[in-house]
Amino acid sequence: MAKARPDAMPLPAQKKVSAFTKPDVFDQWGKDAAGVRALASGDNVITMFESIGEDFWSGGGVTAKKVAAQLRAIGDRPVTVQINSPGGDMFEGIAIYNVLREHPQEVTVQVMGMAASAASIIAMAGDKIEIGAASFLMIHNCWVLAMGNRHDFREMADWLEPFDQAMVGLYAQRTGQDAKQVAGWMDKETYLSGTQAVERGFADGLLAADAMKVDAAAQAEDRTLNELRALELTLVQAGQTRSQARDRINKIKGTPGAAPEATPGAGSTDWQQSAAALLNSLRA
Repeated sequence: MAKARPDAMPLPAQKKVSAFTKPDVFDQWGKDAAGVRALASGDNVITMFESIGEDFWSGGGVTAKKVAAQLRAIGDRPVTVQINSPGGDMFEGIAIYNVLREHPQEVTVQVMGMAASAASIIAMAGDKIEIGAASFLMIHNCWVLAMGNRHDFREMADWLEPFDQAMVGLYAQRTGQDAKQVAGWMDKETYLSGTQAVERGFADGLLAADAMKVDAAAQAEDRTLNELRALELTLVQAGQTRSQARDRINKIKGTPGAAPEATPGAGSTDWQQSAAALLNSLRA
């Protein structure tokens, strides 16, 4: 294992492209990891229990700016980062990774539920990485939504390749695994159980079973937001812009955050059935 902190990850000089978590990863997270939380916390703990990057649907999201502010508040002390996230914007994840690796004291990462996609990059910033036996870590190549002709797509593929190679280097350095093996796992979009993550060097040890709990209220909220995120990306895959996708979802759901009496149906769960039907139709 690489006990010394890895080097900084590259970021685009001008970020014109966002890298997303695939809709099926959101599905997996909603099924297996939604609502998983830590039993204990503290004033030196940073929690990442939502998507990476600004989240339109929750008004939150884990960003490098927020993490940097939390680290300043913690000061020159060891920090624990608790993760249960389906990922999100890979480039925001890289920025968070870079912020964490600059912290002067030990960084302990605890994977609770799942650290997928961009969240798996963040996890590699830990001097010590712990994962639940029933938790997962998922790695894959950078995934984007793009439009254009064949020349545009060739250019995009060439533009993305260095970032995939950088992720291969990061995972290989942290795990001690052969870079070609790591690249193969990324090509296959690999989910690693807690035990597999430890065996392959992505984590140092397993978390105690009593370190985590499932919060029923948080689970319901996580799954609701998860359906919205997955539906948005699926609509974009079908050819709509993000604005068009969000407008369509809001017509089904009602205005985000609106009180039930202000927006008919906003306080009802009927929209979830309509959204799920639309999502299944698009996937079919």
